[in-house]
Amino acid sequence: MIVAIPVLLVVGGLLLALGLGVGTGGQHPAPPRAVDKSGPPVADSAPRSPTANPDADRSAGSGPDKKQAAAALPASDPVRVTIPSLKVSSTLERLGLDKNRAMETPKDPDKAGWYHPGPAPGANGPSVIAGHVTWDGAPTVFFDLARIDPGDRVEVAREDGRTAEFTVDRVATYAKDAFPTVEVYRNLDHAGLRLITCGGEYSEADRRYADNVVVYATLTGSHRSTPDEV
Repeated sequence: MIVAIPVLLVVGGLLLALGLGVGTGGQHPAPPRAVDKSGPPVADSAPRSPTANPDADRSAGSGPDKKQAAAALPASDPVRVTIPSLKVSSTLERLGLDKNRAMETPKDPDKAGWYHPGPAPGANGPSVIAGHVTWDGAPTVFFDLARIDPGDRVEVAREDGRTAEFTVDRVATYAKDAFPTVEVYRNLDHAGLRLITCGGEYSEADRRYADNVVVYATLTGSHRSTPDEV
């Protein structure tokens, strides 16, 4: 089934309605319960050129008390998102805006989608990848997203032949009528990633889930993509 995320998104000075559709009828499984989880704070890295020695970014990782943000990469469209801890690997659809100024939803429920008016994953700013949680009563690509933990890795393979490595900072769940737009989509001084889906209980009357699940992550490295990553 399609799930709903009725929030407002501010991008480039425009106020945009963001949604993942309306649920269809039938029995819908409850996704894993979303529990707010936070990791150590991110420390800004020393400025460095992302093209000088890109493979050196792999050394920027987690320390005992904090992890270090890597320098942003040049913009390049993403082609695949991988979450090893959840065994998720999906090519990416491009999501724009529909006639109602809402974010388009992935047409294939087993694929995630990148909101391409926003930053590309790895570039400076908060890039957004969204996916369905269920479809016609069956679990889909982001069904287990709430199980992800701070410190877990998210990798996004890009058209330029590099894979951006993100480390999860925290996981949060919000009631749909209390979505913190500014917190999720505010300007960043580093490359960030937000993974978004729905969660909580499904209402047959409203034909939607009650909550949104948002995963916040920070770019902490990159490497040259291998054939199986694209």
